Amino acid sequence: MIVLASLTALLPFLAAFGGMLFGPSLTRALGGRPGDPVPPRRNGPALIACAPMAVALVLSAVVAYTVWRAPGERTGALAVIDTGGVPIRIGLQVDGLSAVVALMVCCVALAVQAYSVAYLDGDRRYSSYAAFVSLFTAAMLLVVYSGDLLILYAGWEVMGICSYFLIGHHWEDRANSRAAVKAFLVTRLGDVGFLIGVLVLGTGAGTFEIREIAAAAPDLPGTTVTAAALLLLAGVAGKSAQFPLHTWLPDAMAGPTPISALIHAATMVAAGIYVIARVFAVFEAAPAAPAVLGIVAVISMVGAACAALAQDDLKRVLAYSTISQLAVMAAGLAVGGRSAAVFHLLTHGAFKALLFLAAGCVIVVAGSNMLAHYGGLRHGMPVTFWSMTIGLAALAGVPPLSGWFSKDSVIEAAQHAALHGGVVAGAVAWLVYLGLLATVALTAAYATRTWLMTFFGEQRGTYEVREPSKLMTWTVAALAVPAAILGFFGLGAAELRPHAGSALLSVVLLAMGGGAAFLLWNRDPALDPARALGRARPVFARAFYVDEVYDAAIVRPVRALARHVVTFDQSRVDAAVVGTGRAAGRLGERLRIPQNGNAQSYLTGLIAGVVVIVAGVVILL
Repeated sequence: MIVLASLTALLPFLAAFGGMLFGPSLTRALGGRPGDPVPPRRNGPALIACAPMAVALVLSAVVAYTVWRAPGERTGALAVIDTGGVPIRIGLQVDGLSAVVALMVCCVALAVQAYSVAYLDGDRRYSSYAAFVSLFTAAMLLVVYSGDLLILYAGWEVMGICSYFLIGHHWEDRANSRAAVKAFLVTRLGDVGFLIGVLVLGTGAGTFEIREIAAAAPDLPGTTVTAAALLLLAGVAGKSAQFPLHTWLPDAMAGPTPISALIHAATMVAAGIYVIARVFAVFEAAPAAPAVLGIVAVISMVGAACAALAQDDLKRVLAYSTISQLAVMAAGLAVGGRSAAVFHLLTHGAFKALLFLAAGCVIVVAGSNMLAHYGGLRHGMPVTFWSMTIGLAALAGVPPLSGWFSKDSVIEAAQHAALHGGVVAGAVAWLVYLGLLATVALTAAYATRTWLMTFFGEQRGTYEVREPSKLMTWTVAALAVPAAILGFFGLGAAELRPHAGSALLSVVLLAMGGGAAFLLWNRDPALDPARALGRARPVFARAFYVDEVYDAAIVRPVRALARHVVTFDQSRVDAAVVGTGRAAGRLGERLRIPQNGNAQSYLTGLIAGVVVIVAGVVILL
């Protein structure tokens, strides 16, 4: 079992290594040149990227099936590093949580690799792109399977650098490079806290091994476990794009669409939620941490849903949707619904990957990200239309699609915590519950608006409406299957089954939100339903001006300080250095007068010196 899990994580890494070294040369050997639009079967980097990922998917499925048939925890260690203090155990831990999340990661990663072959057809840097996608996947699998927090942290940081390179893949566009830098810096800010939290937790427990930390958490001092949990939340807020470190994710939409699908569905942002679920015992032992997590989740889920409602860019709608849905998972964890949160993580991975890749099909055909340039696409793009319809319906929670099952289980967990107490109780539990209900209605509204503006009404562009390449289209169609049926797999667990009260309430809120968007659109299909927001629309569209606040409070003061530092450096430090150099030069000019290279001067000086010496001797003696 551990060997299979190791191979699952190792294969994408080998694909990344091989792609970097041999991708372009293999393309030439198979009959093409780097950058040429060659068929996928002749594309060397595509073979290197897709074949190992397909094998890894099979291995992850075997691991998941084995754990399902014989539940339990399997661990294995490759080596133990003696640090002189707390040892570092290089090993893996496979259980039900890691097995299903790894399977989801491999499914989405393979879909993204296959889709990218057509999406980036002819891209001269496709080889490095595919290699970084493979490395990204390997890093996430290391996070998922790791049995030691420091090894998990290594995968956590590799994902950060991969996101930087992939978001900035089209580096010649300044928006891409700025978005990549922003994503890297903001997530690094949270990672500082995350690393300190890992060290505090490992030092307090005397081990970095995750299962031993979980066992020791109830016995740790309250201040230690609370400080560690809150520090871990800083890293989670950065990686999973939660308030106040959420601002990088919408800007990251400047990168290639398949990368958006990978980041939003299977890697990076999913890692934060997964880590909380992995060390959930630590949060249970620190009541302050779930309360903070619940408040952050409510702000993120409601605020991001409002922002999604007013966006003009299709990918930014989906980006704010991801922030909101990740907050739903965080809310589930805050109220003690660990299984419900993980269930929503899995269903979200399916329908969000579907939505981003379907959006990529629309963008390729229309040549624009803007909703105002779409309209009437359902006739010429039937596969994309039905696939995206399933994805948006799952996002909104339309029964019986996957999102309805998982969202209902989170709402039920919050309702139980509000009424009967739990990990958090009282005002925070009620705040989480009411925030979830508001998010259901808002999600239905922006999902309906996106669906109507994209596929209905009159076409608002001059492009030819058609399906893109078959590889892209059928990848999207394949993802529609798990997005539709994945929810039924939760019926085997009592806590994940639909509950009549919460299910009925969520359907009513869904109808209210979606119905309001439809009625506004139906008045004039040529106009945007978001116009009904009135003066609130600019506020929502700018995501409550959080970026502007950061710019005024942090960016501008730092830039002003940098300018003063430069001025001081030039006028003081540089002046002192330059002045010292000039003084040394002038002194050298004076000292070099006797050393002018003239032999007669040297002879004259010699004779004069001898005369002086002789005269001195005569006089003194």
